[in-house]
Amino acid sequence: MLRMDQVHVIRHKVLVEEQSMRRVARELGVSRNTVNKYLRQPEPMHTRRVRSRPAWDRVKPRLDELLAEWEPRTTGKQRLTGSLIHRQLVSEGYAAGTTLVRQYLRERHRQRQEVYIPLVHRPGEEAQVDFFEVVVELGGVWLKAWEFLLRLMYSGREFAWLYQRCDQLAFLDGHVRAFSYLDGVVRRCVYDNLKPAVRRIVGVQRVLSERFSALVSHYLFEPDFTRVGEGHDKGGVESRGKAIRLQHLTPIPRGESLAQVSQALLLNLEQAFSARPEREGKSANDLWAEERVRLLPLPTTPFEVSRITPVEVSSQSLVRVEGAWYSVPSRWARLEATAYVGVDDIRLVCLGESVTHPRQRCGGRWVRYRDYLPELAHKPKAVRQVAPELTAELGEPWGRVWRLLSDAHGEREAARVLARLLGAVCERGEEPVARALEAALSERRIALLDLIAQDDASPQSIAVPPALAEYVIESGRATDYDHLLLADGGCHE
Repeated sequence: MLRMDQVHVIRHKVLVEEQSMRRVARELGVSRNTVNKYLRQPEPMHTRRVRSRPAWDRVKPRLDELLAEWEPRTTGKQRLTGSLIHRQLVSEGYAAGTTLVRQYLRERHRQRQEVYIPLVHRPGEEAQVDFFEVVVELGGVWLKAWEFLLRLMYSGREFAWLYQRCDQLAFLDGHVRAFSYLDGVVRRCVYDNLKPAVRRIVGVQRVLSERFSALVSHYLFEPDFTRVGEGHDKGGVESRGKAIRLQHLTPIPRGESLAQVSQALLLNLEQAFSARPEREGKSANDLWAEERVRLLPLPTTPFEVSRITPVEVSSQSLVRVEGAWYSVPSRWARLEATAYVGVDDIRLVCLGESVTHPRQRCGGRWVRYRDYLPELAHKPKAVRQVAPELTAELGEPWGRVWRLLSDAHGEREAARVLARLLGAVCERGEEPVARALEAALSERRIALLDLIAQDDASPQSIAVPPALAEYVIESGRATDYDHLLLADGGCHE
């Protein structure tokens, strides 16, 4: 096949210079048929000659049979290889090389690959949602966390937040935060068939989990799910989640809490979004302006994420929720309570009262010794064992009081005094006792219990019935009775 410049010379000599085809063929060293062909076509045509493949035609039917027989007995890791199939062909007497077998497998793979369709995304129509595993540094310790990402497919606007767990509460809370951040609700959200959303798959239908169904009903968007095992059906959020991990979470971000790291991540995403190059003559902010007016309005109240769980209070006044233990007031012992499990905390309710604790990992333990003050007031030995934790929880001046008592009398006697002080807290309240302890330490007084009694001995008013309110009662004095002594002739011993 001639080059384009050779074709140009042939056509110019014959059509412009009016030379004969015989002369041009002789000068250029080509045949007259070649000259005639390029006079009829202005440029060289790339043609591929189809050759016969007798070995391929002989072996291909047997290859089809082998793969139909063996493929149902394979897995992703125990798969068919070219060497294995070639060894089988040779054992059956076929004259075929490994190259032919590998060409067959490549062609079979190419034909079975999916062809993707370029989709059209409209404003406010679609968002894609997913979780991505990341690592963060909190308080100098590396921890695994989960990045929740919701991405609007028209404008590319996105919301990301980090969670300690990849569970249903985080999944629901991510939607509530995302819709509040966007100040609107997208009409359709695309998901994997993840457990927080899908309870069961029946054919092409999805049976939604109870809490996710409540979320969908609250915000009135359409849940849409990818085909089973086909995560690339939502390739927009898949690729973007990995890019965020590389661009904004590398090197590993540091912070005091996941909320702090999440706020920093969200700020970085906002800056990166505004700096994106124009697409079809429109900036990212222009696309977002078009999309935000197409979002559905937010409900008047946000969705309640907490999950309600009935629990039993043990004899140690502890409750177990999701494998973690939490203390409750000792008066709840051996009763039934209700746990409101949130993303970051757990609220426990019983006897018309409630306490809130930070949510712990499975196997964790969160004990607040304020819940055991009535029992500690009568158990000095228990006070001695938990004194450091208890005084740290109560704050100052309790820590200084414990150290002072321990240095002066030893821990055994100090625990007895501290138990009596805790009894005073149960009777009078934490603030008056703490105030009295501060006064005792500032005045270097040792009689702490006497000082507390004095501090609490303030005059109290007594309600008087209306019928007796006009009577005035004067208080008596000892000197008022001196005249009786004088009348009797003096003082008698």
